Amino acid sequence: MVRQAPRTAAVVPAAGRGLRMGGATPKQFLTLGGLPILVHALRVLEESPAVTEIILTVPAADREYCLNEIVARYKFRKITKVVPGGEHRQDSVRHGLAQLDQSVDMVLIHDAVRPFLTVDMVARVIDAAAKHGAAVVAIPLRDTIKRVDAGGLIESTVDRSHLWSAQTPQAFQRSLLQAAHRKAHLEHYQATDDAQLMEWLGHPVTTVEGSGENMKITRPEDLRIGEAILAAREMPKKVIQ
Repeated sequence: MVRQAPRTAAVVPAAGRGLRMGGATPKQFLTLGGLPILVHALRVLEESPAVTEIILTVPAADREYCLNEIVARYKFRKITKVVPGGEHRQDSVRHGLAQLDQSVDMVLIHDAVRPFLTVDMVARVIDAAAKHGAAVVAIPLRDTIKRVDAGGLIESTVDRSHLWSAQTPQAFQRSLLQAAHRKAHLEHYQATDDAQLMEWLGHPVTTVEGSGENMKITRPEDLRIGEAILAAREMPKKVIQ
């Protein structure tokens, strides 16, 4: 008997204001390689055979803009709902989860400002979560890590052998993630990502190795790095042509 692939919905929290980037435009709508950063991420999710539907959470004031200038303009067929986000990222994810049908087996969470995920990355993290209940894309830390006091003086060097930097996409069994968000909301617990909520719930989370290119665009200099990554990806295509 052939095992049926799990029905996976992607929730993309895109309601942040991006204060560290500066300027009035939310960073997810800034241009990278001629397209909004958000569009790069959505195109990979749209292309992924593992993703059944996409739910986008956006600033309430920008919902119509997203419907017209993101969903309609770029013809995203998998986006089924565009809903207002919340004050914090965790609130935005919870709002997206509330829109899911009970027939959804798995949930993929991906940051709107990580434009360099890949279809392979999506498939691997969903497969790992289907086996273990929860999985995140992450990479081992390569830099030397220092513990620093309030005055800026180094206290110690941290052993990095077991330290990984968490990225997205992150994938979870729907029922587990919804339970974690309900509990956190009732108990006013705030986490930095959804994997931390699962840890807090007491459920183990496995890792899938990601890529250094899968960066989060948060500062102006990240846009320049992103442009360089896009240019490097285009070079093999030009050589083939």
